[in-house]
Amino acid sequence: MTTSSVSTADAKEQFSDLINRVSHNKECIIFTRRGKEIAAMIPMEDWQLLQTLQDKSDLQQAVEALQEARAQGTVTLDALKEEIG
Repeated sequence: MTTSSVSTADAKEQFSDLINRVSHNKECIIFTRRGKEIAAMIPMEDWQLLQTLQDKSDLQQAVEALQEARAQGTVTLDALKEEIG
């Protein structure tokens, strides 16, 4: 996969071309402003993969939190309110 950088000023004039490069050529475009990378345009397949990875990470964190709650016990909301005043 090819990755290119383009300034936001240039991107305004090349937007249609950039969309085509990403969608048809599976290219990643990194947008820069004053030489600093600020955003990216990626193919939809890559976005879907990122979402899947994030979902798996979220699920793993939820499982770990549930295991911790089962091991250490929980506190009722009323007890927590009383504890923190």
